[in-house]
Amino acid sequence: MPVSVLLVGTTKGAFVLKSDDRKRWTLSGPHCDGWPINHVVGDPETGRLYAGGGGDWSGAGIWRSDDGGETWALAKLTTGKIDDWASQDPDFAAKIGWSGEERPFGKEFSQVWSMAVTKDAVYAGTKPAKLLKSTDGGTTWSRVEGLTNHPSAGSWTPGAAGLILHTILSDPDDPKKLWIGISAAGVFASEDGGETWERRNRLSNVEACGHHDHPAAPRDGETGHCVHNIMRASGPGDLLYQQNHHGVWRSADGGRSWDDISEGLPSTFGFPIRVHPRDGNTIWTIPLNGDSQGRFPPGAAAAVWKSTDAGQTWSAMREGLPQENCFFTVLRQAMAGDTQDPAGIYFGTNSGSVFASTDEGESWQEIARHLPTVLAVEALG
Repeated sequence: MPVSVLLVGTTKGAFVLKSDDRKRWTLSGPHCDGWPINHVVGDPETGRLYAGGGGDWSGAGIWRSDDGGETWALAKLTTGKIDDWASQDPDFAAKIGWSGEERPFGKEFSQVWSMAVTKDAVYAGTKPAKLLKSTDGGTTWSRVEGLTNHPSAGSWTPGAAGLILHTILSDPDDPKKLWIGISAAGVFASEDGGETWERRNRLSNVEACGHHDHPAAPRDGETGHCVHNIMRASGPGDLLYQQNHHGVWRSADGGRSWDDISEGLPSTFGFPIRVHPRDGNTIWTIPLNGDSQGRFPPGAAAAVWKSTDAGQTWSAMREGLPQENCFFTVLRQAMAGDTQDPAGIYFGTNSGSVFASTDEGESWQEIARHLPTVLAVEALG
């Protein structure tokens, strides 16, 4: 079995990268019939892979593979325009093999945006923001009604990409403890398996926050609700990090309060955040120059910024990355890490490249290029 497996979601299907030495990689794909795939994850217990995606044309669905990505089966959850066309055109319906089968969620959402596997369930986040749960390995799905019916739901405001539930985290030792990120409603947490949820966006030091004119910035005693990505550090305690639309933040208490750790970064804007698999004080992020300036690396020179002291100080890691005329974007779920020693760090770009570091970010190599826009990267092994 390969030492390393990367699961890559793109606008034109899922891809799988495999390597025995983290130097030479083989690529397979596109999988999932070329659907837009927003997130691909693996179940370490069963080896099953899950790929969530879809869109207005296809409707939303979750693809599953039990053979390492060689073959995939679709659980289609909602209908799309293709179903509308087929229902009115028997020739088109016959051409695509349309069955007319009713879908469990009708037209309730258009995409699956995020996936997560816990000890007792598989979760999926959607656009518009809902949380789904499966207890039979992804065969059937139900809404987590405690979140759907949250008292604040009527006030949730879509971000530029829509109202999306993009991050799902759990505590490996207590799968009833869950955290989700919704853009632009913020961080929510549950300690009873999703029955009830608490909104957790409070600033730790309101007085030091100052005033910001940007609508996504901190205000009214809370972090900006446009959270882009969240990571939980391994080990005891609930140490969380988030890359927000307006800053990088740290919470030592499971999101009940947040500290701004953006000082030293070249920009407060970015999408992904990553935490070391064994050291909760070591983190990586990829700042971009801002949503009004193009959303590419500052100075058009790529860098992954690393901190080994929980965000008190930062250093730019540039070796092997393009330092001239670099205008790519790295999206919220397009950064991953493995559990090896030293830890591998990976990211994909909207220009279709995947970069890898096997020395914890000190140096980088491009391991795939010319892919469709990379939406997500996850590592197995």
